[in-house]
Amino acid sequence: MKPFYFLFILIITCTQFSCSVQKSNPPATTTFTNPLLPSGADPYSFYKDGYYYYTNSLGDKIGLWKTKNLADLPHAQYKTIYTPPSGTMYSKDLWAPEVMFLKGKWYAYFAADDGDNNHHRMYVLENASADPMEGDWTFKGEVNDSANKWAIDGDVYEYNDQLYMVWSGWQSDVNGEQDIYIAKMSNPWTISSGRVRISRPTYDWETHGDLNDPVNPPHVSVNEGPQFLAHNNKLFVIYSASGCWTDYYALGMLTFNGQGDLLDSTAWTKNPEPVFKQSPQNSVYAPGHNSFFKSPGGTQDWILYHANDAPGLGCSDKRSPRMQPFTWNADGTPNFGVPVKEGVPIPIPQ
Repeated sequence: MKPFYFLFILIITCTQFSCSVQKSNPPATTTFTNPLLPSGADPYSFYKDGYYYYTNSLGDKIGLWKTKNLADLPHAQYKTIYTPPSGTMYSKDLWAPEVMFLKGKWYAYFAADDGDNNHHRMYVLENASADPMEGDWTFKGEVNDSANKWAIDGDVYEYNDQLYMVWSGWQSDVNGEQDIYIAKMSNPWTISSGRVRISRPTYDWETHGDLNDPVNPPHVSVNEGPQFLAHNNKLFVIYSASGCWTDYYALGMLTFNGQGDLLDSTAWTKNPEPVFKQSPQNSVYAPGHNSFFKSPGGTQDWILYHANDAPGLGCSDKRSPRMQPFTWNADGTPNFGVPVKEGVPIPIPQ
């Protein structure tokens, strides 16, 4: 057979602050294979008006992809929506961005520091445009509670007409353990209550975290990357446990009992076992820092996550974004199954 060649037309548009790239789409397919991109940690997507807006950690900037099909990310429209000014407390180490539509505007949450990890805090941008690929992104400032401790991985959710943020932080000013906190918000850029710790690493599977470098403590136990997940009358927080530098990075689950206040730590129950973990038989290691999305038709639930394709790769740029559908157990809890092996065809979201 003769090889087929596809011509892609690229339109590159640059302004003073950013560049965007648009590509023509290849012929439609009915399946895809993981990974979605060669590299991309901490993947997140938001669906609005027929399009998915995807982002992942890039380190020195925030990028946004726009596509009707997340399985087609390599051909999606891309734009750098924010590059921080140099010499600030948020100029470096931009981690885990999340771009979402709240209260009639777009917001981009991210964690950053000045090059010193001890100074990591959460920040937010705002865009009033109907399309986040257009308009101006305005820096709204730091998002933090009165404790003002180390904080990363913020996720925002509206529950019973009240905004809440969950994130990963330190109890004190010293590295050694990352916990999950929750607080109320008075608007998308302001935390209005004290923080409440709803999880800390206590099970063995949450405490793999030995380090061998002079900059960090000898061991750090980790709960991070929390994500709200609602189904019927249940509310969950799915989080990543153990160090991302280990192959044991996995997903844990907190369940809200539906009674009382989300800020009541006793209203949350932790699953004693991980709900999504490495699969050596499928060559998937350290799966974690996930997010969730519905299929375009709204009938399927999907998990979006990053993972390594070999052991020992840690928190490097080898982490790649992947996705797969998941189901629900009879008791209303999510069943994420086993991470799918690279190269195995998966039907695209419907």
